[in-house]
Amino acid sequence: MNYQEALKHKKESLEKADESLLKLYHIVITPANTDESYKFIEDFTKNPEAFDDESCKKYCTDDEFEVVSFKKEE
Repeated sequence: MNYQEALKHKKESLEKADESLLKLYHIVITPANTDESYKFIEDFTKNPEAFDDESCKKYCTDDEFEVVSFKKEE
């Protein structure tokens, strides 16, 4: 999906998510490309506060995105 579609999908996911889920998991937009997504998530987990939704764009080379969730580190 393109960035705008991913942004809409993330917004819908956040609205439907249970509050406890939001405390335990990050829900982020990442590049659809596996290697690019891995690099984005690796950098994101080092300092999540430094990232916003548009941060994923600089990791993406083909304008294809997806919304993923992964467990927050404790």
